[in-house]
Amino acid sequence: MSSGKIRSVSGYTGSGTKALRAATNAFDTIYKECNGDAVEEKKVISDVYVKSPLNDPSLLWFVGKVARCLDTDDGNNNSNRKGSSVPTEIEAVISQKRLILEWAKNQLRPQNLGGPTYSQNLEIWIAPGNSEMDAVQNKVSLTKVVGSMKDLSDGFSVGDVGFNPEIYVGDEKLEGGLRVRRDLEGAPIKPEFEINA
Repeated sequence: MSSGKIRSVSGYTGSGTKALRAATNAFDTIYKECNGDAVEEKKVISDVYVKSPLNDPSLLWFVGKVARCLDTDDGNNNSNRKGSSVPTEIEAVISQKRLILEWAKNQLRPQNLGGPTYSQNLEIWIAPGNSEMDAVQNKVSLTKVVGSMKDLSDGFSVGDVGFNPEIYVGDEKLEGGLRVRRDLEGAPIKPEFEINA
């Protein structure tokens, strides 16, 4: 279920199925418009992390990606855009905040982000798009997303943004999952390193 500004879910198991489908379809549409251009992908995609300060104040879990429709390089409006304004990176997250958090705490990492013990005060953080390996290698900082629906611009439309959730299979559900450690400002705690091939 989506209004013009946000993708909402009620918090009950299964309630976000339709909203999640709409979000992933929108993400796929926006992503395909990049035509495999890595530079363009970095402009429209942001990696999304969630942390529970009550579980571990320095541990952030990768929960998926958001995408947003932008203007074309020649200044013409993207013909697929629904709203009258170009969504910001922060608007792409805020408009899908409830969906992202419900997915993270109920489906992806309930043992670290869910239940009455850990789900209070969850925080969403973002990193540049497709930067998971750089995040793991402590090469990028994360930015905390702060705001609410009132911060969405008048011309914003949730139809111009999408969410692609991280999905775990097999043993990943209990033991796996991409996670990084950052200080309270989002900077890496440990020095940069390279992964040996």
